[in-house]
Amino acid sequence: MKSDFKFSNLLGTVYRKGNLVFTEDGTKLLSPVGNRVSCFDLIKSQSFTFNYQHRKNVQCIALNKQNTLLISIDEDGRAILVNFVSRVVLHHFNFKSKVNDIKFSPCGKYFAIGVDRFVQIWKTPDMSEDRQFSPFVRYKVYSGHFDEILNVTWSKDSRFILTTSKDMTAKLFSLHSEEKDVAMTFSGHRDYVINAFFSDSQEIIYTVSKDGALFTWEYTPRPSKDDEEDDEDEDEDEEKKMSWRITAKNFFYADGKLKCATFHPQSKLLIVGFTNGEFRIYEIEDFNLIQSLSMGQNAVNTVNINQTGEWLAFGSSKLGQLLVYEWQSESYILKQQGHFDSMNTLCYSPDGSRLVTGSDDGKIKIWDVQSGFCLMTFTEHSSAVTQVQFAKKGQVLFSSSLDGTIRAWDLIRFRNFKTFTATSRIQFNCLAVDPSGEVIVGGSQDTFEIYVWSVQTGQLLDSLTGHEGPISCLTFGKENSILASASWDKTIRIWNIFSRNQTVEPIEIQSDVLCLTMRPDCKELAVSTLDGHITIFDIEEAKQLHLIDGRKDILSGRYLEDKFIAKNSSRGKYFNTIAYSFDGLTLLAAGNNNSICMYDIDNEVLLKRFIVSENMSLDGTLQFLNSSKITDAGINADLIDRTGELSDSEDRKDNTLPGSHRGGDPSERRVRPEVRVTSVEFSPTTSAFAAASTEGLLIYSINQEVVFDPFDLDVDVTPESVLESLNEKEYLVALVMAFRLNETYLIHRVMETIPLKDIQLVCQDLPVVYVNKVLNFVGELLVKKESPHIEFYLIIIKNILIQHGRYISEHKFEFQSSMKLLSRFLNKTAKDVVRIGKRNDHLLTYLTISKDLKTEEIPDDEDNEDLDMGSEESEGEDIIVDEDDEEGWFGPDGKSVKAGNGIVFSGPDSEDEEDDELIEV
Repeated sequence: MKSDFKFSNLLGTVYRKGNLVFTEDGTKLLSPVGNRVSCFDLIKSQSFTFNYQHRKNVQCIALNKQNTLLISIDEDGRAILVNFVSRVVLHHFNFKSKVNDIKFSPCGKYFAIGVDRFVQIWKTPDMSEDRQFSPFVRYKVYSGHFDEILNVTWSKDSRFILTTSKDMTAKLFSLHSEEKDVAMTFSGHRDYVINAFFSDSQEIIYTVSKDGALFTWEYTPRPSKDDEEDDEDEDEDEEKKMSWRITAKNFFYADGKLKCATFHPQSKLLIVGFTNGEFRIYEIEDFNLIQSLSMGQNAVNTVNINQTGEWLAFGSSKLGQLLVYEWQSESYILKQQGHFDSMNTLCYSPDGSRLVTGSDDGKIKIWDVQSGFCLMTFTEHSSAVTQVQFAKKGQVLFSSSLDGTIRAWDLIRFRNFKTFTATSRIQFNCLAVDPSGEVIVGGSQDTFEIYVWSVQTGQLLDSLTGHEGPISCLTFGKENSILASASWDKTIRIWNIFSRNQTVEPIEIQSDVLCLTMRPDCKELAVSTLDGHITIFDIEEAKQLHLIDGRKDILSGRYLEDKFIAKNSSRGKYFNTIAYSFDGLTLLAAGNNNSICMYDIDNEVLLKRFIVSENMSLDGTLQFLNSSKITDAGINADLIDRTGELSDSEDRKDNTLPGSHRGGDPSERRVRPEVRVTSVEFSPTTSAFAAASTEGLLIYSINQEVVFDPFDLDVDVTPESVLESLNEKEYLVALVMAFRLNETYLIHRVMETIPLKDIQLVCQDLPVVYVNKVLNFVGELLVKKESPHIEFYLIIIKNILIQHGRYISEHKFEFQSSMKLLSRFLNKTAKDVVRIGKRNDHLLTYLTISKDLKTEEIPDDEDNEDLDMGSEESEGEDIIVDEDDEEGWFGPDGKSVKAGNGIVFSGPDSEDEEDDELIEV
C-alpha cells in the first residue's frame, strides 16, 4: 500500500477568529481556522485548506485585487506570503508586534498594516522590479495614534488611508508626500472607533464607534464668526477655511455593543454586527434600516461584503459559525458551524463519500468529503456521543452516547427511527454493528455485560456475560459475524454472536486495553495497550503474531507547567485509537500526543509519522522549554492570567470553571486545550484517511492528480508518435504510449478513436499494469460528465472486467478507488434511467400502441385492407379486438389503452401491481 499521504483538507472547523476575505469576483471566501486558512468556493460548493501552518492562531488575512498573493499574520505578528493560485509559500516575515489589520491597496502596489500605534506601508512584491534581497520593503510609517490601531481602509484611488484606533479617533493620511497637508484627525466619538469608510466619490467619510454612533464627515467651509464681513475678507484664504466637519450623527440603538462594520460604496450599504448576535443592513445616506437578523446569541466578530454587494459574510468565534447571506433574496448561500466541543469519534461511509463525527456536545455531524461542508446535524442525544458506526449498505448510522441510548439514523430521510436501551440506565461507551446489519451490540463501563439488540424489532435479544470488568472496546469483522470485546479485566474475548458462545479461550493481556480493531478478513486482531505496545493476534488460534513498540515513535510535546523537555515526559506514550487499512498490511495509530504513526505490520516498522499540529497555542506541540519566557519567580510567563489587564470589560469576564478541560468555550479555558487525536480511520477508497483532532477533522490523502508520470518512458514516446500510431490503426500501442505520457487530452482522443469492433481485442491485450489506469480515467471522465459517449465507455468497462476480472479480484485493494468511482456513476445513471422511464410511461405506451395500430391487419367483410388510423373513414368506427390476442393491444399494466383518435381498447381486469423497486447496479 502507498504511504505518501499528505494533508489535503480540514473539516469540522469553518471559522476560529480573524477577518473574512472575499476574492475579487466574489465567488470564494477565505476564512482563518486556527493556525490555517481555508477557502470556500460558494459557486461549486467546494472547500480546501492551505497546507501551511502558523505558529499561533491567525489574526488577520489579506488578498490582493489580482487574486495572486495572500498574506496571513498570526497573533505574534509573524506573516506568511503565499501564492494563492499555486498555494505555495513564498516568504516568511516577522513584524515583531501584534497586527490587528492588513489591507492591500486597490492598485495592488502597496499594503498597509496597523502595528500597535503605527501604520506601516509596504511595497507588494513585484516580478517586474529588479531582484532584491527581501520581498518585503517598507515604504512609509505613519504615527499619531495613542493606542493600538483597529482598522485600516484605503481610498478607491489608492492615495489616502483611513485608520481607526482604541484612542477614540480616526486619522486620515496621504500616501504621497506632496499631499501631506491633508492629514486630519477625526475626534468626537465616546468609545473605540471600530471602522471608517470613504464614500464612492471620496467626498464623504463615515466613522463607526463601538457605542453605536455613526458620524458623517464632509469637507465643508468653516462657519464664519462674523456674518457681516466684507466679501474681500471672505475670498481670502478660501482653501484654509475648508475642513472636515461632522454633518450628521446617527445612532444604532441595540441591546449589545457594536462589534464590527463594513461598507459597500457603490450601493451605499452599511452592515453592522453586535455582541448579541444581531446584524443589520442600513442604507447609509438616509440611515434607513433595510434588514435586521440574528445569527445566534453570541457576538458577530467579523463582517464583509463581496465586490458586487450581493453577499454578506459573517463570522462568530464563540461557536465557530460561518454565514454567507444574500440580503436581496433573504436566503443563505452558506451556513456552517463546527462542533462546539472536542470530537470523540469518526466513521467513513461505505462508499467513502461522507464522514460522520460525534462530539462531547451531543451532536452528530455528517460531512461531505469532496465539498468539505456539513450536510446534516443530529441533536437528539442529550449527552456526549462516544462512537458512531455505519451499517454495511451505508443507509443506516448507529451511535452510542453517555445518555444511556444507542440510536439508529436513517440517512435518506435524515431522522432517528429507532432507539435502543438496556434494562437499566447505563452509559454506553462503545458499540459494534454486525456486517449483515441485523444485530447491534453495545458495551458500558457501568456493567460487565455486552448487550445485543435486533435492528429490525429494536428488542433486546441477549446479554453476553463472561467479562469480569467494565467493557472498554467492541468490534465486528467485515466478512463474518465474529465479535471481539475488550475489558478492564485485561482479557479479550472472541464471540460467535449467533451461536452465543466463545470461539477461543480468552486472550490474556498484560496491560489495560485502550483500543482494538479487526482486520477486514477477520483473521487478525490488533490491540493497543496502556504500555505503548500494539499487539497482533491470530483470531482462530489465539496466538500472538506481531508486537510493535510505539513509545519510541510517539512525539509527545511538553506542557506549559512542565519543568522538563518533552523527551523526559511519560505523558501520552500510548495509542488511544488504531485502524487497519483495506488490505490489512498497514496499521494507523494515534493518541493524546502530536503524532499519527503508520506501521507496516509484517516488518513491524514505522512507515511514516504525521505531525498533527504546529500550533503553539496548544499544549503538547513544543519539545523544549523556552527559557526566555521564564520570569524572575521561576514560572512560565504564559501561565500568568492577564485577562484582568484587558481594556475591554467583556474580555475581562471569565465565567468558565477553573481548570476545566472539557465543556465551555475553548477560547476561554483557563487550562489551554491539548493537542490530541481521538479517532482515526482509513477511507474505503484506500486513497485517504481521516483523524479527529483538537484542531478539527484532518484529511490526509494521496495526490493522484499527477501531471507527468515517466512510467516506462523513452525518447520514442512523444505525442507525435502517439498520433502516428493512431493513423496506422495500432490502437493498443497508441493507448499505452498515451498513458506513459499521462496527458489527459491525448488519452481521451486515443480512447474515443478505438473502433467498436476492436474494443474487445484492445482490452484483451491490455497489460495488467494499465488496467487500473484505464478504469480510473474512465471513472473520472464519466463522473465529471466530460464525455457524452456513455455506452461506448460502458462497453470498454465490460470488456475489461471480462478479460481481467480475476486479476482485479486478486488485487482488489488496488482497484478499490476506481471501482468506487464506476459504482457511483452506474448507480446514478440507473436511477436517472428508471426515473425518466417512469415519468414517460404514458408517452411510451401511447407511441407503442400507435405503432401497433398502424401495422396490425384487421379482417374486413368486403376486403382485407389495412386499417388507417389517420384516415377519415376509420374515425369513430368500433374495432373489435380478441382478448386472447397478446400482440401488444394492452398496456404493460394490462389495463385498457386509449389511442389518440378516441378508440378505447378494453383489457382484462387485473389488480394494480406495485412499481418495481430500484435495483442497485
